Amino acid sequence: MLCAGPAMGQLERITSRDASAALKAALEKGSLAAVATLGRVDGYFGDPRVKIPLPESLARAESLLRRFGMGRYADELELTINRAAEAAVPEAKQLFVDAVRKMTVQDAKGILTGGDTAGTQYFERVTRERLHGRFLPIVKNATAKVGLAQRYNEYGQTAASLGLIGQEQSNLDEYVTRKALDGLFLMVAEEEKKIRADPLSAGVSIVRKVFGALK
Repeated sequence: MLCAGPAMGQLERITSRDASAALKAALEKGSLAAVATLGRVDGYFGDPRVKIPLPESLARAESLLRRFGMGRYADELELTINRAAEAAVPEAKQLFVDAVRKMTVQDAKGILTGGDTAGTQYFERVTRERLHGRFLPIVKNATAKVGLAQRYNEYGQTAASLGLIGQEQSNLDEYVTRKALDGLFLMVAEEEKKIRADPLSAGVSIVRKVFGALK
């Protein structure tokens, strides 16, 4: 965690241009690393930190499916929703780059002294809604190939109207999109924390200069 008082003192010896350039370089590097990690086969499915489980309402039925020798349907659906997330994540790349380029110097200084994941919070604030719009059609296309997904949505709407499940779980595509975004921002935060903790690893001189001064 960066301390605002000492950090601001150090920043006084660093130009606003340097601070802004360092932050932009660090956040672009970290966010694109997160996208590359998740946007591949098993990016979600193979990582327990971000793997998307079946919705709770469906997970309760999973044991019954397995009891009657139908466990493959649950396995297929779980794999499908994670593959959908992996296919959608590359859509984040350009939006993250655009968010970095539009960042003001004031934004940059605030993020530099705002805590270990302040940059990630900025990304989430300015990109999450647009990312949702880009992820959702890709997720829908993937889940449409699994008949169980359509049946789940039909069941989910009825169950939600009866108060049996939460509205956030009533639509499989919305559920997967939300979980995919949660996992993406989790990984962006991990990358940001790594760069703040070890700016030398970033391999960019301006990042080493500014983040090194803040340690």
